[in-house]
Amino acid sequence: MAVRAVVIEADGGSRGNPGPAGYGAVVRDPETGEVLAERSAGIGTATNNVAEYRGLIAGLEAAAELGAAEVEARMDSKLVVEQMCGRWQIKHPGLRPLAAQAAGLVGRFAAVRFTWIPRERNRHADALANAAMDAAAAGAAAPTGTARTGTATLGGAPTAGTAPTGTATVGTAPSGQQAAVAKATGTDPATTPASWEPRPTEEGTRLILVRHGETERTVQKRYSGRGDVPLTERGRAQAEATAARVAELAPSVAAVVSSPLCRCTATAEAVAARVGNPPVRTDDDLIECDFGVWEGHTFAEVREGWAGELDAWLASTRVSPPEGESFTAVAERTGRAVDRLRSAYPGETVVVVSHVSPIKLVLRDALAAGDAFLHRLYLDTAGVSVLDLYPDGGVAVRSVNDTSHLGDL
Repeated sequence: MAVRAVVIEADGGSRGNPGPAGYGAVVRDPETGEVLAERSAGIGTATNNVAEYRGLIAGLEAAAELGAAEVEARMDSKLVVEQMCGRWQIKHPGLRPLAAQAAGLVGRFAAVRFTWIPRERNRHADALANAAMDAAAAGAAAPTGTARTGTATLGGAPTAGTAPTGTATVGTAPSGQQAAVAKATGTDPATTPASWEPRPTEEGTRLILVRHGETERTVQKRYSGRGDVPLTERGRAQAEATAARVAELAPSVAAVVSSPLCRCTATAEAVAARVGNPPVRTDDDLIECDFGVWEGHTFAEVREGWAGELDAWLASTRVSPPEGESFTAVAERTGRAVDRLRSAYPGETVVVVSHVSPIKLVLRDALAAGDAFLHRLYLDTAGVSVLDLYPDGGVAVRSVNDTSHLGDL
């Protein structure tokens, strides 16, 4: 039986950006929350934004198959919501054909509303997307979508109160935007070449990535993960020098975000004091890798005591140290942190103070590099890297491991 109104929850992502990608979409009864249909698939190598659009398209297709007249599409991708509502331009050529396809589907319904929701309110679609990414990363065949048709007779559009509470951007896709998007042309977004088209920096979010200053463990070249070790006297001097460098790079800083460990917060506080004293906010997703039982040991000690485990760890980012955390897991959480900053601070500069592993992984993904990059890149204590993140998903890496400010420190 055809339904009157449905809610779509859609998501997508990639392991790396680009990397093995997948999407998930759930169609629900807006009154009861009953799941009426699910869609998920791996899509090969693609960016997060491409996968998010594919999730929206799959959800709209499922809603059309159910005969829905009115749709509320809920996503935690501010980019897709804002572009589909016509408030943000679609500059990336790889997203234009997907936006055109979504706009064509929107035109099949009497009304479509787009709502931004926090990631934690999109867990079902996120889980479907992650399962599809797991299959894509493993080289398995992409799963086909599944659908469950409900027997309930649904009435009316979603009433007030059916949308989740909390911060939301809500709008209806205007017909003029649909027409403009529908004219966009392009090739398969997964294979579209990168563009040399100049980008206006002010439209992007600039991240200034700072590794914390020196600690006793960095001097002794010991694995230093979750242990909360303080800066040395030299490390504090490095933090002050880095603060001066950041102030040169960014006359205006919207936020300073730090790993919760004290070697980072001390560095972050020094930076904040030089750039107008924005509050230092901590983010657990920026914490160093958990090195498990290797914590506090040197590489030589680990080689002597855990030779087989060390070889396996060095060979694959999916392998964890004993009782520790894999670099794949670290990349997932740092990716979440970067996505939040891109959404929260459009067109602004944010200083991110973290550790060697998270910063390496952010740079690896920004440069679309392979895992060998992690072993070939050296990041000094108090080194500074800069990258720009654009609303259309574009990335520009401007500097890596700048230590010009440290002198003899």
